[in-house]
Amino acid sequence: MTLTAPGTATPLAPPPRRGSRERPTPGRTLTTTVLVVGVIVWIVPFVWMLLGSVKTQREILQRPPTWWPQELTGDNFAAWFGRLDFGNSVLVAVLTVAGNLVFCSMVGYALAKMDFPGKRALFVVVMVTLMVPGVVTFVPLFVMVSSLGLVDSYAALILPFVTTPLGVFLMRQFMLGIPDPLLEAARIDGAGELRIFARIVMPLCGPPLATLGILTFLASWNNFLWPLVAAQTQDKYTLPVALSLYSTGQNATDYGLLLAGSVLVIAPIIALFVFLQRYFIQGIASTGLK
Repeated sequence: MTLTAPGTATPLAPPPRRGSRERPTPGRTLTTTVLVVGVIVWIVPFVWMLLGSVKTQREILQRPPTWWPQELTGDNFAAWFGRLDFGNSVLVAVLTVAGNLVFCSMVGYALAKMDFPGKRALFVVVMVTLMVPGVVTFVPLFVMVSSLGLVDSYAALILPFVTTPLGVFLMRQFMLGIPDPLLEAARIDGAGELRIFARIVMPLCGPPLATLGILTFLASWNNFLWPLVAAQTQDKYTLPVALSLYSTGQNATDYGLLLAGSVLVIAPIIALFVFLQRYFIQGIASTGLK
C-alpha cells in the first residue's frame, strides 16, 4: 500500500519495519575490525601485567611462558604493602590534591570575581608560568627547598606542588561563567567573600574540581624525578621511586615485584577516572581546554 501526502500526489516512503537493521558497509566493517584489533593490542600488556603480578619468579622466567598462573601467590603485593612506599604515595598524592583544590580555587576566584590592583598582571604571570617547563625550575626549586632545610621530608614532596598555574587557570576560566548578580545578591545580604566562596562558588564548581583532582593526582602519583632527588632515605620514597629501586637488584630483576608495583601504580588512576569521568569531561568542556 502506497501512502500519499494530503493534497499532493507524491507517494510517501513506507515506515521502516521494526527490528530491521542497517546492513553493514565494507568501510564500517573495516573500521570496527581496526578498532577491535587496536583495543586488543592495547589491553593485552595490561592483562599480562595483572596475571604476572600473581605468579612466582620461577614461573615468570620459565620457557615457554604460561598465560594463566599455575600457582597463585600474593607475596609480590604483600612485599609492597609491607613497606611504607605505598602509604607515602597515598599521603603525598592526597595532600597535594587537597592543596590544589583549595588554593587554586581561591586564586581562581580572586582572578575571576574580585577587583584589585595588578589583577591583569598577575594573570599574565600565571599564563607565563604555565608555559615554563618544569625542568627549568627544577634546580632553583631544589636549592630553595634545601635552603629551608626541608630535604628528605614530606614537606619537600608536597609544598612545591600545592598550587599549579594549570589549576589556577582551570578554576578561573570556570568561575568566569558564574553569574555576577548571584554573588552581588549574597553581598547585599551581608555575606563576606569567604562565605560566598565556600557556600556559593565552591558547590557550583564540581566539574572543574573533579578535573583538577584527576590531573593533580595523576601528576603527583606518577612523579618520579622530584621524589628521587628530594627523598633521600628509604622511608620517604614514593611508589615510582621504590618501583625502580627495589625491583632491580645488582644481578637480577624481580619481575613479580615489578609487575605488582606497576599494578599498584596504575589501578588507582584507572579507578579514579572511572568514577569521575563524567565530571572530568564536563570540566574540560566548560573551561575551553582542548
